[in-house]
Amino acid sequence: MILVRYAAERYAGGDAAAGIESLHAFSFGHFYDPDNLRFGALLACNEERLAPGAGFGEHPHRHTEIVTWVVEGELTHRDAAGQSTVVRPGDVQRLSSAGGVRHAERNEGTAPLVFLQMWLAPLEPGGEPAYEVVRGIADATPYALPRAGALLHVRRLRSGERSAVPDAPSVYAHVVRGAVRLDGPDRTAGAGGTAELGPGDSARITGARGLELVAGSGAGDTAAEVLLWEMPA
Repeated sequence: MILVRYAAERYAGGDAAAGIESLHAFSFGHFYDPDNLRFGALLACNEERLAPGAGFGEHPHRHTEIVTWVVEGELTHRDAAGQSTVVRPGDVQRLSSAGGVRHAERNEGTAPLVFLQMWLAPLEPGGEPAYEVVRGIADATPYALPRAGALLHVRRLRSGERSAVPDAPSVYAHVVRGAVRLDGPDRTAGAGGTAELGPGDSARITGARGLELVAGSGAGDTAAEVLLWEMPA
């Protein structure tokens, strides 16, 4: 089964006066929808847009796996452990908040910053916080998030190119840029068949079998970029 949620359906938040625009794919903060609390391990998929100089001051997290993907610009991360990192497009940042951690995120550059931040529930609460950045993650190598039992796949596709969707109990697909079509064996929309997705659109896929991503037309080497979370039931 494929459930598509379009970019226009996301909850709009943030603070325009502070240079922050937030778009939430799930219930988040003041936006509560009891029918949209999570999908698999995924608790949040937030698109954050920060003007130069804008950001989120130091704040706490607990019992959450936080994965960040920069779309454009540069994100500066600082945490209470003294770590300071600049995260760029193509990098994956992971913060395991475990029993508790504090961090801050800012756009300290001169260009606008756009990033996705995805929160996942750990298999077990507690433990020690952990932090890492993987530079320039490759399409062929999924990023493992063992504390949540999940894998993150990055798909960068040229126009017309096809790529398999992982066969898994739960798959969450988010289109970062470009347009793609989800093709399935029966070609029936909504039943594991066909779905058209554009920037900011997502698909929640249950029982994926034999699905493929097909990139639409686009300029440059990459016509589409898609993030896929492979998760257990």
